[in-house]
Amino acid sequence: QVQLVESGGGLVQAGGSLTLSCAASGRTFSIYAVAWFRQAPRKGREFVNSITWSDGKTDYADSVKGRFTIFRDNAKNTVYLQMNSLKPEDTARYYCAARKSIIREYDSWGQGTQVTVSS
Repeated sequence: QVQLVESGGGLVQAGGSLTLSCAASGRTFSIYAVAWFRQAPRKGREFVNSITWSDGKTDYADSVKGRFTIFRDNAKNTVYLQMNSLKPEDTARYYCAARKSIIREYDSWGQGTQVTVSS
């Protein structure tokens, strides 16, 4: 089992930046990829971006391309989400999740961290 703990959320003004962290523990050797998702009030969960654990390949939702960056520090078993040029519509609870292979669902989830962007 993989445990994930997010941190770094908070309140920021529009145009500002914030970096979230996702610390993994447990059977981290089984991780194929880690992704960030977000969920705003009264909206469904939205994929933000992902990174493969071994070789760092990334994928981004169109809504965050050019503004958000995902990167990892394997020595620390931590994945980061650098968010720049934040907009009020980025306000959401952000979750990190892990999956064991490209054909598996994301089945390990953190508790989430709240990001609020004021206009």
